Amino acid sequence: MLVKVSRDGDICTIAIDRPQVMNPLNTQVFIDLERVLDEVAADDSVSVVIITGAGDKSFVAGADIAEMQHMAPGTAYALSTRAHRVFDKLENLPQPTIAAINGFALGGGTEVVLSCDIRIASERAKFAAPEVSLGITPGFGGTQRLPRAIGVPKAMELMLTGRMIDAQEAVDMGLVNKVVPHEELGDAVLKTARAIAANGRNAVRLTKRAVRAGQDIDVQAGCEIEASIWALSFDEERTARMTAFLEKRKK
Repeated sequence: MLVKVSRDGDICTIAIDRPQVMNPLNTQVFIDLERVLDEVAADDSVSVVIITGAGDKSFVAGADIAEMQHMAPGTAYALSTRAHRVFDKLENLPQPTIAAINGFALGGGTEVVLSCDIRIASERAKFAAPEVSLGITPGFGGTQRLPRAIGVPKAMELMLTGRMIDAQEAVDMGLVNKVVPHEELGDAVLKTARAIAANGRNAVRLTKRAVRAGQDIDVQAGCEIEASIWALSFDEERTARMTAFLEKRKK
């Protein structure tokens, strides 16, 4: 397995596990990651998922150039569609996801980040969309998710120049939520994960579903979806939490 899974109570960490080569994405990584995501999606005991890279230098340093060097167009298309399927599953995982960006997030690494709900970066993190320097285009969702995340002009600049940016510029652009000292990354991510996990599990999942469902539709249609999802949150857990609130006690 090129993907490592660990648990801390109801918090699950998924790590791309190729640290000796800076965790690049290849076909086997996508196969393993898809299997893990399917298992996590079906596991109701998981409240929050953390996505990271193994080791201390790299989150995901892009796609595996050695695999792509002599790849035929048809094989490249198959790899791209596989990546899209896997990253769609990551983006639409029932549980909230937090990217713990511990180092280089280049090309496919930035595309992993873009598929996560919350993004927390080490001060050592670096981001880039350098595909054009290798004579190819972004192929794992970058041309679609990056403009939606930071706007077309900034996304165009990064994708057409291949320029690398540091963690602070990524925050300023809106690509990541915040940057923390490298040695504090794990604690910062866990603090956020535990804050999410302390809330109503169904409500958290439904909130994520409402946000994702409304991304590419108008506000009125999105509010109609919101009303339906809001109604679904009126369950037994809601009753218990509201009762505890009114009785001024912990749930």
